[in-house]
Amino acid sequence: MKLSLTELENFAKAFVAELPKSPGVQAHVVGLKGELGAGKTTFVQMVANELGITDSVTSPTFVLARVYPIDHPPFERFVHIDAYRLSLEDKDTIGWRTYVEDPRNFIMVEWPEHLRDFPTDAATLSFVVVDQHTRRLNHDQKK
Repeated sequence: MKLSLTELENFAKAFVAELPKSPGVQAHVVGLKGELGAGKTTFVQMVANELGITDSVTSPTFVLARVYPIDHPPFERFVHIDAYRLSLEDKDTIGWRTYVEDPRNFIMVEWPEHLRDFPTDAATLSFVVVDQHTRRLNHDQKK
């Protein structure tokens, strides 16, 4: 689907409304794919806003992961990971397994293809630049 930035904000609202209402066995994980500047971090910021996060949400490119407390049952934490600087050969230096094992975590991962052990059943959103104000969004809902 093609979305303008305004429509992307509406999609973020609907996306948050569709999050699981009961805890799973592990964290709820969503991967975000797309080239640099495609809108992944912008979408994360919109989702964070919908979750009630008032802190400035920036890309954790250099720290790799940021954790924000949320009150969105069954989730208590929003974990934003930017795996751009990682490779599949890297060891688990960010505590990935610990994040994934906790069903109270909602995790969004930019560049999931760089992260070892990214769940094969996790949903992914792929962002493609159409023009300066429009993105094509492909949603692969596996869970």
